[in-house]
Amino acid sequence: MTHEIGVAVIGAGMVGRAHASAYRNAASLYDLGGPSARLVAIADLHEPFATDAARRFGYEKAETDWRRVIDDPDVHAISVAVANHLHREITVAALQAGKHVLCEKPLAPTIADAQAMVDAASASNDSVDAVGFTFRRSPAIAAVKQQVEEHLGPVRHFIGNYWCDYGFDPRRPISWRYQGGPGSGVLADIGSHLTDLAEFFCGQTVGVRGATMATLIKDRPRPLGMARGHAGGVALSDRRDPVENEDVCTFTSSYANGAVGTFALSRVAYGHANTLRFDLFCERGTASFDLNRPAEFGIVDDGPAQAGNGARTVSVGPWHPYLAGGLPMDFPTVGHGQNDFFTFQARAFLDQIGGLDRLPACPDMAHGLHNLRVLDAVTNATEKPAYVEESA
Repeated sequence: MTHEIGVAVIGAGMVGRAHASAYRNAASLYDLGGPSARLVAIADLHEPFATDAARRFGYEKAETDWRRVIDDPDVHAISVAVANHLHREITVAALQAGKHVLCEKPLAPTIADAQAMVDAASASNDSVDAVGFTFRRSPAIAAVKQQVEEHLGPVRHFIGNYWCDYGFDPRRPISWRYQGGPGSGVLADIGSHLTDLAEFFCGQTVGVRGATMATLIKDRPRPLGMARGHAGGVALSDRRDPVENEDVCTFTSSYANGAVGTFALSRVAYGHANTLRFDLFCERGTASFDLNRPAEFGIVDDGPAQAGNGARTVSVGPWHPYLAGGLPMDFPTVGHGQNDFFTFQARAFLDQIGGLDRLPACPDMAHGLHNLRVLDAVTNATEKPAYVEESA
């Protein structure tokens, strides 16, 4: 087993910093017999971002050219955390160089790009390839999965909402997130997570119907500086560029087990910074999760006597997945959040590289390709609207 794995992160924006921090903390989780991470390099085209992240999270060096990271013999594993349209070139090059690769979701901007990445992974037999669906690492979501499998029974109806407000202000600058055509906006950015979670509970998607997409803010100003993640705060040009993809998306879906899904996605939902919520209506009960309260889940079932039965909230504790040994204080009701999901994911990725199977494996790039096919089906399900005619 490999005991020390040299890691690097390409991309020092919002999600890149989450990966960088995760590797630093991963070695402290669970049994200490697993491989540790040597924090080798952070790369970002914008040198101040790379330097800041390397110093902040304890990496040995900062780079401005991702190729130097791939050529570095001290680097064995790489997180690719850059704009979607850069995933293919970097990931394929890294796999061809024999690196293990964890690529952020969505895997690529197109199915063709994703297929090329899967092909490169298949040709690199000794490399671990993974895609970052971090919500599968949520202790509460994994606990709900246990309840479905052991008690609640198959899901009949999945209702999922993911609402953000990073795009509500028309003065927020244009970026790669607002470019790329229908389906590459809110659907790819956050809808990829929600469609993956639906399959986590319901199995494979077999159909999509009734998709609606709307671009509510038609253009955005050009930035005069570099912004990290969704942040504003940079000087803006007087010139505005068109927004090419959707701010809002709704659709329904069906699954191999007979379940149906209902989805609502928005990046212009004022007051909802990062609201992911789902409800599962199952054969023998109901369960729910809300990312605003990430260390708990809701459940209604036939366990309590009828006179005292009703909805109840369960605080996630060390008897639930990922919590025992997964936090410095793994005591019941001690909170955790989305950053911890990245750390749990990094631990699983390092374990895979080291040949351990004590944690569920990270989804591979073939899984990421499948997710893109689901998103493509949503885009293709956009129907011509039917208008209501009033009588004369």
